[in-house]
Amino acid sequence: MALGGLGLMTAAAMPSRSFAFDGPLMDISEDSEDFSIASDAYIYGYPLVTMEMTRRVVTNVAEPVGTRGPMGTIIKLRQYPDASFRDVTAPNADTLYTTAFFDVGDEPWVLSVPDMKDRYFLLPFLSGWTDVFAVPGSRTTGTKAQTFLITGPGWTGTIPDGMSELKSPTAIVWLLGRIYCTGTPEDYAEVHALQDQFKLQPLSTWGKDYTPPAGKVDPSIDMKTAVRDQVNHMPTAEYFKLLADLLKRNPPAPEDAPALEQFKLIGLEAGKDFDPKFIDRRWDKRVPALSYDRVMLHFASKDGDMTRQNGWNYTTKTGLYGTNYIQRALITAIGLGANRPEDAVYPTSLKPSLLEDYEGKHKYTLRFDKGQLPPVKGFWSLTMYDEQMFFVANPINRYSMSLRTNPTYEADGSLVIYIQNESPGPDKEANWLPAPKGKFHLMLRLYWPDENKPSIIDGSWVIPPVTKAG
Repeated sequence: MALGGLGLMTAAAMPSRSFAFDGPLMDISEDSEDFSIASDAYIYGYPLVTMEMTRRVVTNVAEPVGTRGPMGTIIKLRQYPDASFRDVTAPNADTLYTTAFFDVGDEPWVLSVPDMKDRYFLLPFLSGWTDVFAVPGSRTTGTKAQTFLITGPGWTGTIPDGMSELKSPTAIVWLLGRIYCTGTPEDYAEVHALQDQFKLQPLSTWGKDYTPPAGKVDPSIDMKTAVRDQVNHMPTAEYFKLLADLLKRNPPAPEDAPALEQFKLIGLEAGKDFDPKFIDRRWDKRVPALSYDRVMLHFASKDGDMTRQNGWNYTTKTGLYGTNYIQRALITAIGLGANRPEDAVYPTSLKPSLLEDYEGKHKYTLRFDKGQLPPVKGFWSLTMYDEQMFFVANPINRYSMSLRTNPTYEADGSLVIYIQNESPGPDKEANWLPAPKGKFHLMLRLYWPDENKPSIIDGSWVIPPVTKAG
């Protein structure tokens, strides 16, 4: 998982592991109905537990540093990572993150956003269940200065003049803002100035000078093990105890009622402590392992909400999930923090064909015919990653291709991107996406996809294949 949710992890970056059928089937067939309900409950709660564990790791610092910062403190990423960066899988070189975890269970919080001067940005707010419950930004609210009041479950106070309410269904809120930046020194300076004008504070402090308090470091929190591994290795009873505690301040949605009625049979009930007597100790490892297997198999299944075409895989089932609990768990596992499809779609190409891998010893091209560039109202980019989904060191320090890299067009108006290890020559270097000598993967990011046809949202725009020279 991309720790902190700042990137999208693909199937290629998933840990290899055997499936969980490693013991007598009789062990799991006994009381199979209860076991099945426990597995469903595990998948249902996976996003909420993962968000909480992510929050603990991200906020367990005394002051903002890198991708971490105390609760209620804005974290401002100041530059794009380079090939030495290993904190987050599938990093991007398109937007600078402006993020924060905060809790609206006791009182609302206020976010003040400066005039963004027509610069593209989006401010997704995620609930504890990973649903993107609001997305202020260029697409939805424009780029002028604006102030938002983020309120929690059950809050019924008066909204101050000049504020727009964003109603969070949970106490946990994760602001995962992104601001477009070209990456030049001049543009970095402009974005930094905008980031420094963002203000986040409790409503009770509005109108007063406010400085976020220093964070308190909890030495018992594991800051080294990936959050996903911490969640996946949690014994079943411990997992459900935490889930029950989280449900008290992060209530389920009304449409979850039928599922919750079933979960009562294993002692999981919203608003109450979990009683471990309902859980067979033999399930401590089996429920997590088998449930996670179900989630990963959903990625590959025909009903897995994935589109596969011309060697590219992507989903438009992100950000809002309703009662599709297994899809919600899948996106939590492979791309925590994913946007709504109206804001971004992330097609990924792991192989040029079923029978071979991308390798730097070959030369490849991606051709967009005239008038067939990715249809977006924001921007698009094509990013190069190595097998572990990190940037690739190269002589021109180019990790992605987009229109801002000023590529040249063919005589017929088409755009050809050269994907290879060695330079294609001075006359084509503007269109060169450098590859490693070994294996690699590609990701095409489409920010604010155009919903008018042709569109990737409804599948009427089709991504062209990457082809191998010769």
